[in-house]
Amino acid sequence: MVKYSATLDSTFGALADPTRRAILASLTLGGASMSDLAGPHLMSLPAVMKHVRVLEKAGLVSQKKVGRTRFCQLAPAPLKQAEDWIAQYRRFWEGAFDSLERFLSQDPLPERQKEKQKENQSWPHRNRSRKTRSR
Repeated sequence: MVKYSATLDSTFGALADPTRRAILASLTLGGASMSDLAGPHLMSLPAVMKHVRVLEKAGLVSQKKVGRTRFCQLAPAPLKQAEDWIAQYRRFWEGAFDSLERFLSQDPLPERQKEKQKENQSWPHRNRSRKTRSR
C-alpha cells in the first residue's frame, strides 16, 4: 500500500508551477531578496510573494526580514522526501525495463517452429475447400 503524506502533497503541489520551480532554481545559487527573485519574471512583486508563500507553506523556502527587505533561502528537506518517493518508482520501472530487455534479447524461435505457428494461426477459411466456401 502506498502511503501519502500532507507534506509530500504540498511539495508536489508547490513544484507543479513553473514560476515556483524557477524560484527554487534561483535559490539553489544562494539566498536572495524578494526583489532579486522577482527580477527575471514578468510579474509584480506581490505576485512573486504569493508564489514564495506557497513554497514556504510547503516547507521548501524559509524567509527572514532584515530591515525592510525579505530574504528567502532554500529548505531542501521536503525535496529529499519527494526524491525518496520518486526513487521507489524508479526502481520499479528500471526492474520492468530490465525484464523487458532480457525478454527481447532471447534467441528467436527456430524457423521450423515459426512455420508451425503461422500454420496454426491461419484463418479457418484458408483451409477449407471450394465446396465448403460456396454454401
